[in-house]
Amino acid sequence: MMHIDPKMKECIDNCLSCYSVCLSTAMGHCLETGGRHTEPAHFRLMMACAEICRTAAHFMLIGTPHHKHTCGECAEICEECAADCEQVGDMDECVEACRKCAESCRRMAG
Repeated sequence: MMHIDPKMKECIDNCLSCYSVCLSTAMGHCLETGGRHTEPAHFRLMMACAEICRTAAHFMLIGTPHHKHTCGECAEICEECAADCEQVGDMDECVEACRKCAESCRRMAG
């Protein structure tokens, strides 16, 4: 089995957590709440965030050096998603997961 650096392992965990939180929040909380929570731009951003988090984790897990590119994009999208979810409101868990993921992905991209 391939050895994964502890900082990369932490980033993988943060990405997978953010993926799970964004997807479940969008499919549960947002769809049930409606209104601003289901506006197309917000909902698309949440789906993009979940997908880039999953992709970044996947790239790190398979050991490709391209993870630096996906992590850079992941950090950017997570920051945007955190700000948008904070602005929409009542999405603290998503905001926290996105910010934590963005921070660790920035380190991996650097």
